[in-house]
Amino acid sequence: MTDVARVAVVDDDRAIRWVLERALAQPDLEVECIDRADVALSRLLDDPPDVLVTDIRMPGIDGLDLMSRIREVHPELPVIVMTAHSDLDSAVASYQGGAFEYLPKPFDVDEALALVRRAVAHARERKRPVSVPEGLSAEIIGEAPAMQEVFRAIGRLSHSHITVLINGESGTGKERVARALHQHSPRSGQPFIALNMAAIPRDLIESELFGHEKGAFTGATASRQGRFEQANGGTLFLDEIGDMPAETQTRLLRVLADGEFYRVGGHTPVKVDVRIIAATHQNLERLVEDGRFREDLFHRLNVIRVHLPKLAERREDIPRLARHFLAEAAKELATDVKVLTKDAEAHLTRLPWPGNVRQLENTCRWLTVMASGREILVEDLPPELRHGESGEAPSGDWRAAFRDWADRALAAGHTHLLEEAVPDFERILIETALKHTGGRKGEAAELLGWGRNTLTRKLKTLLPSLAED
Repeated sequence: MTDVARVAVVDDDRAIRWVLERALAQPDLEVECIDRADVALSRLLDDPPDVLVTDIRMPGIDGLDLMSRIREVHPELPVIVMTAHSDLDSAVASYQGGAFEYLPKPFDVDEALALVRRAVAHARERKRPVSVPEGLSAEIIGEAPAMQEVFRAIGRLSHSHITVLINGESGTGKERVARALHQHSPRSGQPFIALNMAAIPRDLIESELFGHEKGAFTGATASRQGRFEQANGGTLFLDEIGDMPAETQTRLLRVLADGEFYRVGGHTPVKVDVRIIAATHQNLERLVEDGRFREDLFHRLNVIRVHLPKLAERREDIPRLARHFLAEAAKELATDVKVLTKDAEAHLTRLPWPGNVRQLENTCRWLTVMASGREILVEDLPPELRHGESGEAPSGDWRAAFRDWADRALAAGHTHLLEEAVPDFERILIETALKHTGGRKGEAAELLGWGRNTLTRKLKTLLPSLAED
């Protein structure tokens, strides 16, 4: 099961402690409430929590001083600063002191819980080893044509140091593909460093990427390497690149152009040799059009693009993936491997899986714990999946399924539906036509009613790894 994370809450207000203690009473969180900062300091210095949540204004030592003293000894500890005095000075002082995030009072308890979980995830990511252990295989399962294309791209890039952009919905396995690209590259013996742009407060991104010098800001008690230096000679995986702030985009562009950078607060250039693999679930072209992503950086990153399909687009892989995840969950939880009945397997194969491969993996972990027998029946599935909508087209009518998808997308507030649907529609038709012709493009173009040049142009845009076959 998930490791339990320790959260320390320090506030002299009994009501706040009471609210947070109950809001954070979750199976994967252990909460300790302390009413004074000096008591917290003596208690937490030798036994730090995974996350510290502290008020600013308290008698004796205030929250900023508490944060500063603890971070001198434990510089990686994420600290969430609360205050009823939500003014600019408090916010600036919090971030300058190295706070993970700033939480003004009054706050929504769900927001506080989500913030604590994000801090826990951040802390665990920082503790991950900087290189892939020898012999570790980033297993990617897939017999569907779209996944075979991904495998083909990894194979073609196996002798290359070239920049790669991976795009696909959340949960499709972008980091697994990035690890596979690294492990099958000339840099496989060097570090693989992963950094999620969406998981880091904007104020800390540059320090995370480029490191900082001692005294660069309050709380910077020692020089620290950033992820670029940690990845020197190897691969840096920048996940959710579309969430990178504009000023950081400018610095990243310079590093990609010059191969050197300055630490935050530094005056000496640091040279590095790093391969960049970036990933996003967003439409970067649209972000460029909207002025939210630099066009020159987009072209630097978009040298080779690898598209990961949604799980619903590779249903034939679901049974094999489920067996793999059930075996992994049994190993992780030290229990017997559960087996899906044919009916349960067929039911899972028909579901829409909006959370993609990650949702299937979490479902298999849940089933390993909750299913009573060794065999998993449809009745053993979580209620939301047992009674969930089937992703199967009614009576084979794809138009009805497509209309249903459009209705649900619009009801959920999606916009730019044509930009989302047309490329996927054309990609599926191209893949299917190529499958029927054994990869012969001239015949595939004829099946689709296109000229050869039209198919070639579409391949460059939609399936670049096939464009040069």
